[in-house]
Amino acid sequence: MQLEVMCFTKNDMAKYPFLRSASYYMKMPDLKVEDLGSRELENVVERARERLEEAILFTRVSRRVKNADIEISSYPVAVILAKATGVSFIKRRYALAEAKQTYEDLKEESREKILKFAENFEWKIAVNEDPNIPYEFAVSFNDYLGNAKLLQGKKWKLVNRVVSGGHVYATRNEVARLLSEEVRKHVEEVLEAKEMPKPPRVILEVAEKIKNLSVERVGKTEVEDLPKTVVEAAFPPCINTLYGAVSAGRHLSHVARFTLTSFLVNVGVTPENIVGLFQKFSDYSERMTKYQVEHVAGERGSRTRYIPPKCDTLKTHGVCVNPDDLCQRIHHPLSYYRIKSR
Repeated sequence: MQLEVMCFTKNDMAKYPFLRSASYYMKMPDLKVEDLGSRELENVVERARERLEEAILFTRVSRRVKNADIEISSYPVAVILAKATGVSFIKRRYALAEAKQTYEDLKEESREKILKFAENFEWKIAVNEDPNIPYEFAVSFNDYLGNAKLLQGKKWKLVNRVVSGGHVYATRNEVARLLSEEVRKHVEEVLEAKEMPKPPRVILEVAEKIKNLSVERVGKTEVEDLPKTVVEAAFPPCINTLYGAVSAGRHLSHVARFTLTSFLVNVGVTPENIVGLFQKFSDYSERMTKYQVEHVAGERGSRTRYIPPKCDTLKTHGVCVNPDDLCQRIHHPLSYYRIKSR
C-alpha cells in the first residue's frame, strides 16, 4: 500500500519540538541565550520552567498545542534551563519525560505520521504489506537493535521476534516505544552539548528554583553532583568492607549487593567493571549479573538510576560496619563520599 507523503503541521511541532523541522516554526529562530531576560520572552521562559517542573514531578511533559508558538519555542529554552542548573539528574529526567510523553502521543498517530517521525531519525521503516505477518510495521534490523537492546523484557529479544529480509516486524505500540528511545537519546545529547554563554540573571534564578524543586522531590543526595572521576580513598567504611568481601568472593546479602552496586554506579564505575567484581561468587551468572547491574544503573527498564539505602537502613540490615568520625555526621553513603572527596 502506497502511503501519501505528508509534512508535519505547526501543531505537530508543538507536540514534537525536538524534531529538525521545528526550527521552521519557532517564533524567534535566531534565539540567543542572552535574549532570554527580555520581557518579550517572559511567556516562553515561564512555559520552559513548567516543562522542567512537570518532568521532575510527573516524568511527563504536557502538550499545549493551542499555544503552538510558545510551546515550540519553550523547548530550546527548557534545554538551556536544564543545562543552567548544572545537575545531571535534572537533565536525565527531562530527557526521559520528553521520551515518555512522546510514546503516549505516537501511539495515537496515523501510520503516515509515525513513518514521518521515524524519518526524522533516519530510520528505515515501512508499513508491513505481508498479510501472513500480524504486525503493522517492518523496521530495519539495525534501527530495531539499536534501541531494543536498551529495553527491558523478553519480547524485545531478537530470538522472540519475527525477522525477515533484514527487517524486524513490530506493532504500532512497539514502534512508538522504540522511537521514544530515540527521543531520549537525542535530548540527552543536546543537553550534553558544548558549553553555552552565561545566561541572564532571570534564567539563573529560575534554574535555582528548579534545582530546589528537584531536591524537595527526590532528596539532596541524588540531585547534587559527585566528582567526575572515581575517588576510592573517599569510599565510606561500609563500602570498603563490601568491596573487600566481593573481591574475595565472600557471600553478601541481597541488601549488601544492592548497596555496593548502587554506590559504585553513582560514583562513576562502569557497569562492565561492576559485573566483573562478582565473578568469584559461587552463584555467578554473567547474563543475570549484567542484567541486574544495568537495571540498577538505569540502563534498562524505567531508566531510573538507583541510589544506595540511607545509613539508618544499612544499620538495620547489619551493613554499616566500622563507622568513623565522619559517619557520625552524615546520613547517606554518597554524602560521605561527596564530603570526603573534597
